[in-house]
Amino acid sequence: MEDKEKLKKSKVIKIDSQKSWEHYISQATNQKYSVVVHFSAFWCVPSIVMNPVFEELASTYPDVLFLTLDVDEVKEIASKMEVKAMPTFLLLSGGTPVEKIVGANPDEIRKRIDHLVHSNPSYKSE
Repeated sequence: MEDKEKLKKSKVIKIDSQKSWEHYISQATNQKYSVVVHFSAFWCVPSIVMNPVFEELASTYPDVLFLTLDVDEVKEIASKMEVKAMPTFLLLSGGTPVEKIVGANPDEIRKRIDHLVHSNPSYKSE
């Protein structure tokens, strides 16, 4: 399946609209991908510091879809997901939020993603 291959090769995808959010969440749900979302803001230093960590996690977990969005650019999604501080990391399984991590804590984020990946029955380890 071509779309699945394209999804696998993606690293971090920037969400810039409600439409792109719906597209990627729907695609990940249909293909049974777990999703990790980094809610950030360009003016938030801890968010900026987490960007390279998030990129590294995206490389580490090729069967997880990594999305990032600026809360000032896509306010409706941040509001809908009840994001009140940056950075916030939201883990979704089947399109449903299962974990929310607030703050720049790379070890905790890695641990939670690892748990999410290994608790997802459709996960395929490489």
